[in-house]
Amino acid sequence: MSIFVAFHKEWLELIRSYRLLVVAVVLVFFGLTSPFLTKFTPELLAALPTEGMTIEMPPPTIEMSIGQYVKNMAQFGVILGVLLTMGSISQEKDKGTAAMMLVKPLSRGAFMGAKFLALATMFAISLVLAGIACYYYTMLLFEAMDILRWLVLNTLIFFYTLVPVALTLLCSTLTKSQAAAGGIALGLLVIPGSIGSILGYGKYLPGELNTWGTRLMQGDTTTSWIAFGITIGLIVIPLLTAWLIFNRQEL
Repeated sequence: MSIFVAFHKEWLELIRSYRLLVVAVVLVFFGLTSPFLTKFTPELLAALPTEGMTIEMPPPTIEMSIGQYVKNMAQFGVILGVLLTMGSISQEKDKGTAAMMLVKPLSRGAFMGAKFLALATMFAISLVLAGIACYYYTMLLFEAMDILRWLVLNTLIFFYTLVPVALTLLCSTLTKSQAAAGGIALGLLVIPGSIGSILGYGKYLPGELNTWGTRLMQGDTTTSWIAFGITIGLIVIPLLTAWLIFNRQEL
């Protein structure tokens, strides 16, 4: 059995288990609401009874809408990446289906690679839909954005999202418990944020990709290739580690 057949099987599972639908609906929802919240939140707050208090908010701008979109995609990308990946391998090991798949024959590398590719495709499609939704309503409520820069921004968000997917896949390989895999993954994901905020190395970490994309949308062409390279490393290294570990595990 080739990796393409295994990918087809994983893709069908994502569809039949409604995981693809869940990710798409969540990201599209927050893609849609980002420009709406930016545009109408000041008006909603102004309409609330404040008993003599005055709530002053700056007028909504397209930059605020983009910032809200990036924040939403980053936050929910991480949450969904962990929740929907933590059982990818641990659950199959626990139920014994992994051993059944690997006697097809299917190499362990192809088995793991198919899972990662299916998850990456799921997030890619969902981000495309969310990006289209946000772009359209931002154009209606504010103005049209540069399409090429918008594509670059969403591509950077996509690579940022793959970091929790890869790390959680590694954790799912290390244990047979979904909860343990998710907990360990969240713990690992806290480390880069802590390093960035405490030691001031944030500009070299995956979160910088979101900042890079936001800057680009504002006309600032300053790049962050070191952060991009480290992000790729935080995707590839966990996947290679998971493959090496999985190759030595008894199923």
